[in-house]
Amino acid sequence: TLEICKEFQEEAYTVSIHPSGLFILVGFSDKLKLFTILIDDLRPFKEFSIRGCREALFSNGGHLFSAVHGNVIQIYSTVTFENITNLKGHNGKVRQLVWSPDDARLFSCGMDGAVYEWEVSTSKRLHEAVLKACGYTGLGLTPDSKTVYAVGTDRKIKEIFEAQQIVREVSITPDDVQPTAIALSHTGKSLLVGTSKGTVRSYSFPISKPDDYTEYIGHVGMVNRLRVTYQDEYAVTIGDDGIVILWTLQEVGIAKKEKETIYAEEILITKTDLEEKNALIRELKQRVSELREENDYQLKLKEMNYAERIRDLTDKFMQEMENLKTKHTVVTGEKEKEASRHAEQIHDLTEKQLKELQDLESSNNQKLMLEYEKYQDLQAKTQKTQEDYERQLTELENRKEEEVSQQRLQFTAQLERIKNELILEREKGKQQSRDHEETKRQIEEDADEEIVKLMETHEGALIQCKDENVNLRNKSTTYQRKVKDLEESIRKRETDLVTLKSEEIKLQNNIRGLKKDIEGLKKEIQERDETIQDKEKRIYELKRKNQELEKFKFVLDYKIKDLKKQIEPREIEIKDMKEQITQMEAELERLSKSNDEEKLKSEELRAKLNASSLSLRQEKQMKRDSELALKRIKTDIHNCSAFITEPKLLAQRVADIYAQYVREDATEDASIDQDITKEYARQRDHLERTVRSLKAKVDKDSERHKTENIRIMQENVTLIKEINDLRRELKASRVKLQDLQTAMGISRKTAARTTEEIVHALNTQQNNHIVNEKQNELENLIQHQRHEIHRLNDQITRVENNNSRSASANGNRSRPTSGQLPPITSTLTAH
Repeated sequence: TLEICKEFQEEAYTVSIHPSGLFILVGFSDKLKLFTILIDDLRPFKEFSIRGCREALFSNGGHLFSAVHGNVIQIYSTVTFENITNLKGHNGKVRQLVWSPDDARLFSCGMDGAVYEWEVSTSKRLHEAVLKACGYTGLGLTPDSKTVYAVGTDRKIKEIFEAQQIVREVSITPDDVQPTAIALSHTGKSLLVGTSKGTVRSYSFPISKPDDYTEYIGHVGMVNRLRVTYQDEYAVTIGDDGIVILWTLQEVGIAKKEKETIYAEEILITKTDLEEKNALIRELKQRVSELREENDYQLKLKEMNYAERIRDLTDKFMQEMENLKTKHTVVTGEKEKEASRHAEQIHDLTEKQLKELQDLESSNNQKLMLEYEKYQDLQAKTQKTQEDYERQLTELENRKEEEVSQQRLQFTAQLERIKNELILEREKGKQQSRDHEETKRQIEEDADEEIVKLMETHEGALIQCKDENVNLRNKSTTYQRKVKDLEESIRKRETDLVTLKSEEIKLQNNIRGLKKDIEGLKKEIQERDETIQDKEKRIYELKRKNQELEKFKFVLDYKIKDLKKQIEPREIEIKDMKEQITQMEAELERLSKSNDEEKLKSEELRAKLNASSLSLRQEKQMKRDSELALKRIKTDIHNCSAFITEPKLLAQRVADIYAQYVREDATEDASIDQDITKEYARQRDHLERTVRSLKAKVDKDSERHKTENIRIMQENVTLIKEINDLRRELKASRVKLQDLQTAMGISRKTAARTTEEIVHALNTQQNNHIVNEKQNELENLIQHQRHEIHRLNDQITRVENNNSRSASANGNRSRPTSGQLPPITSTLTAH
């Protein structure tokens, strides 16, 4: 990523970065400039009068740098920025410089075909290798600094031993490719060559074959410079196309070298920028402090407003609670009045029902007797009718024999017609038989339905009995009509039977069918009698069960009264506990107000302590500044030791140091600083004494608050014991209620049907009010006890949480920040 970018008015020819990463050399057409690398800028630091410098290089240690001025190599110190020496020997343009690892020697190559090895300390040329037919463009050095690899215009890689003897030459193929740059890795395992085609070739080192290389394409134009980073991680190439490419080096068989040093995180910054930033930081801190104080003030105002609102809401809820209690008392009185009135109504309805039931039984018995008498009459008539039919048949047989011969011919023609009629009559007889069967089935179904309805309700049973008696009357009338119709049909057929034997057979069949109908009617009447007896038995059983339910109701009434007597003392205890909790809330509110006052005092002291801390920090900063100035003075004095042999320069240097560090008002400032220091010491002693006294007061308040919390916890333990007692009593009440429910169900496994019948009997309009009312009252009582237990559990949880917070706050020697507990009284009134 691009970290810093700076544009210049003139062209830059060369750059070199200091090993520390804090400085950079840039060569321009008029001067060579040294820049400091800041966080966001390159700022000029030093200028050197070197025109058109196209090659400059820092040493590996960074204490020297070399710069090419024409065909002269100049060596400068990065400490004093003095020109230490000039290396002269090249006749042509110097193309590249390479420092040895120990910075003791410098290697150079130029277009004059010379490769020189220089000793920097003596400015002597140690070795040279000159080949005027080749202009060198690149230079590479092995790690031991004994062998130099150079490339030039003759398209060959030359291996030069100790910079004086060409040991080997390797030709570059193909012929149109010229090497322009060369570099060796620090491990000495790879040799990289940049070409005029913009490619980079990687040779295995040492070179065994000219064609044993791997070529990578990167640039469009010629590769101008090639460098390998210190850790052999990357190779950097620059080309005529204006592109900088970073290549990742992966040497086979070479373990990755661990970094001996880490990248420095420090950056350079000017004193002016640092002062501006420090001033800005102080200003922002002051603004933050002001904003924090303002926010604390606003927060306190909001807390006060919320506390006032909570008190108003608490008073409002208390008023509503009193109103609800009054309403509850009124509703309870009305409920008791309604309960007594309903009991009287139920008693009157019960007596009325019993009376109506007796009247219905007597009327049903009378109706049954009448029906039985009618049945006897109908049976006598049927017997008489049968005897008449037999006698008439005997007479018809005698008369038939006499008239058969006379009417044989007369009725021969009518024989076929009568046969057809006979078929029709048979069909009618069958249809009548089916109608009788259907009537019988319907009567049975009606009887079953009447039995079920009788089981469900007394009134339905009685009404159904009435309807049944009416239906019986209607059916009896219908049967009488049918008998009459049959008699008429028999009389009509008598004339036909006298004349025709077939007509006689038909009449006999009709008579047999009628006999079967009569037998069916007899059976039906018998079944009716059995049904009536079953209904009477059922009525008796319902009466007996009604008596049992009356007894059970009496037991329930007694249990309800007993439960009410047990609940009344608990309500009184709950009321006492509510009053006790109200007193505890008032005590906690008083303690919270005291805590707020202590908190305000503590905040004032904290503000004073912060001011003292700020003053202390300023004094420490002044001390650090003084120490830094002292170090600078020592450094400058130490640097003056270099001019000890030159008195004039030494005197001038001492005068400069004096003018730089000594001010005229130093004595006055020193006295003022001493007075300020004394004042600060006096204020600090005063604040320390104040803090000690406040700490003693806070400890005393903490002990008092701790005693209060212990007392509250003991009261909470007492409340928990009482709540546990209430829970045990509630559990016993639930067991009693379960026993009552079991008694109501009689036997859940063996008498489920009986239970349903009892419930259906109790749900009638005449006698179910008092039982339902008692059951609802019990359910409401149980629900109220459940709510009360749930409320007490919540209250215990909140009190325990408050106690734990108070205990932790006392452990930290500070009071809790809340000013008031949650409205426990409102929670109590909600139930």
